[in-house]
Parts: sequence; structure tokens; C-alpha cells
Amino acid sequence: MEESAFLEIRRRLQSGLLIIREPKAGNLPVDITVASGSLEIKSCQACKMINFPAEVRIVPSSCRGLQYIAGDGLHVRLQVQADSNTKLISTLSESLKAQKSCIFYCQSCGEIIIKERTFLRVLPLPSENWSALVEEWCCHPNPFANSTLHPQNNDCFLGHTYFLVNSGSESHVPGTEIVHSKTEHSASERGSTWKSKENARVICKRCKAMLGETISSGTTKYYITEMIIQPSGKHFDMIPRSQFVQSIIAQCLMELSSARSTFRFRIQGHDGKVYILMWLLNSDTLLVESMGNSASSSVFTFFEDNLRPDSRSSGTWNAVKVLYHPCIKNRNKDLADAWENDIGVHPLTFPSKTCLELLLILSLSNACLPPSLRCMNSFQVMNCFSSNIELNNLGCLLNSEHSYNLFTAHNMG
Repeated sequence: MEESAFLEIRRRLQSGLLIIREPKAGNLPVDITVASGSLEIKSCQACKMINFPAEVRIVPSSCRGLQYIAGDGLHVRLQVQADSNTKLISTLSESLKAQKSCIFYCQSCGEIIIKERTFLRVLPLPSENWSALVEEWCCHPNPFANSTLHPQNNDCFLGHTYFLVNSGSESHVPGTEIVHSKTEHSASERGSTWKSKENARVICKRCKAMLGETISSGTTKYYITEMIIQPSGKHFDMIPRSQFVQSIIAQCLMELSSARSTFRFRIQGHDGKVYILMWLLNSDTLLVESMGNSASSSVFTFFEDNLRPDSRSSGTWNAVKVLYHPCIKNRNKDLADAWENDIGVHPLTFPSKTCLELLLILSLSNACLPPSLRCMNSFQVMNCFSSNIELNNLGCLLNSEHSYNLFTAHNMG
């Protein structure tokens, strides 16, 4: 008997959608018994017990809305109480502390990029349009009109997707190489039409991954998706690439939505090209899945290739659910242009290769969902979409018990 269960929980609402995957025709009819911590599926051929993780507690009497959806299976709505003890990957602001010695590693291969660096000041950068706000609020000429924010020797400036360090005193960083290449930057970044700009990329000497860019003779920008920062003396553990990217970007979306009430994002590469349009739906989803392959235990397999849990795994993943539109190869160009001119859309810039990795993660996440949950057809969203725009693909950024965030994504078209 190969029936499996998929449970999507909204923690704040204490509600859940339970999907019992479509059984084989030979196993019908089935008798389903829902208990507070388990699910029993009986057929004329076999009996299967699926145990939910200890932190998930179902209220059996709340089951309602039972329906069968072809290709999916049986759907039922119910009340669920769920705890989450998930530890997240440390954010940049948590990892970088003033007066604390840190080591900077390449996330892709573990090469040491900056060794034993101590900053006297670790400061957040202002929002991207801070200079324009000064113009609006000052009754005298902008005193910062010709100023740029560059860190001094012992400073580190934190942005949402990058951090700036002063490299003027370091003639050469052992773990990196500087590569000069021509890249294109969008009009929104340069204030004019598309133009070519000589740009110095910082790459890892061992694996050749792009880590950042030199933006002046003494300042280097490193992207948060490419570096792991740990206190000196702490043992370094490699984190699988896809899990790290999902975790960092999920936390970035959550922080921005909380601080700025921003829910729409334009994911663009360092080359200025837009790769993904993303709409954050919620950040309180918990996903549980069991394939039911064993008669004695449940095997949770959401993103099985990347997140195969060990015998101690609870099989739950915190999820940040998003809608997304791929924009590669001129797909959804009109919508991308509209979002570029919309002040309610926040741009997030990462290395182009990372943007493609993220798009692949979203696609794989979408494919892991039950078919009925992959799309949101003809969904109209306020005034930012024209009336004929459809949002299709749905997804989530998940956060497993192993401290990794993942995406589960709905494609918007």
C-alpha cells in the first residue's frame, strides 16, 4: 500500500489542509481514521499507519470539507496545533558583531576568504532611496549630495543582500581573485539608459564562485548568499548550497516584509537583468509529508533529494510561501517592466548564477507540491496587475529542523 499524506499547516490560524495522496485503484475503497497524532488508512488489501511528528497535534472532531480531487486524492480541512523549535541559520546581523573576531568563508567550497577580521563598528546601511528622502525633507541643499557611504578601515556596513568592508589596507586577500569584466546595469541603478560598465568581480580562488564586487579602490561588496561568517575558533561546517540559498533569501524576505510592509520583490542579477518576480504570501506555514513506504515508520520526503532526513528527523519544515514569475528569456517582460516602475516592489540583487539557482529551487519546490496546490489561476492582485494577468505557480521557502530554509513556490505564469 503506497498511500502518502501531505499536511499543510497555518500556525497562526491553527488550521491545516490534509491531503491523502491518490491511492491506486486496486486499493479502493479506503477507510480513514484521523487521531490527534496519527492517520490510519485501511483498504481491502492492507492497513497503513502514518504517525505525525510530536509537535503536530490534530483535533479529529474539526475535520470538515472532505472532497476528492482527481490527480491529488482526498482533501480535508481540520484544526491543527503545531509547535516549532526550528533554529535558523544565523543572519548577517547576528553573525557580525563589533569587537568580535570573525572568519569569512566561501559558502560553496569552504575556502577562507578573510581571516581573523575584527570590526570596531558594524552598522546597517540606510534604505536605497535615502538620498532622495533627504532632498524632500531638507529645506537647505542636501549636505550629502556628493557623499558616498564607504566603510573605514575597521568598519563593516550591512545591506539587505550584501555587506561592505574596507579592503584598502589589504593589498591582496589570499582566498580571492579580482576579475574585470563588462556587465550591464539597469536604468534604475544608473539613472539613465542601459550602459556598459567596467566592473571588478571578486571570485573565490579555489572554486571560482563569484563572491562580490569591488565598488571603489578601498571598498569591497560581498553578497550574503555567497559567504558564511563565523566567530574565530568555531568549527566550520559546510551547508549544502541549495539549503543555504533558500535559508538566507527566506530570512531576507521575512525581515523586509516585517520592517517595511513590503511583499513584492524583483530578484535581479548583478548584471542588472531581472530573473524572478516574487510575491510573499505568508511566513507561518508548516509542511509535513509522509510517503508511507514503510510498515513501521513514516518517511518524510519533501525535497527528498536535498533534505532527506535522518532517523532523528521530525519530518516538518517551516515554509515561507510565495508566488513567482520566471523572467528569463524575456518571459513576462511586460509585467517585469511594470514592477520595475512600481515603488511598492523591492529589488533584491544577487549574483546572476545565484538567481538561476533560486529559480531552479522554486521550480523543484513547485513540483513537490500536490498538483492542486501548484497554481493560483486568474488571481487578481490589487492594481499592480492588469486585469488579464494570471498568477500560476505557488511556492514556499521552507525551514527544516536542520536550520535550513527552503522554497515551496507557486509559479505566477
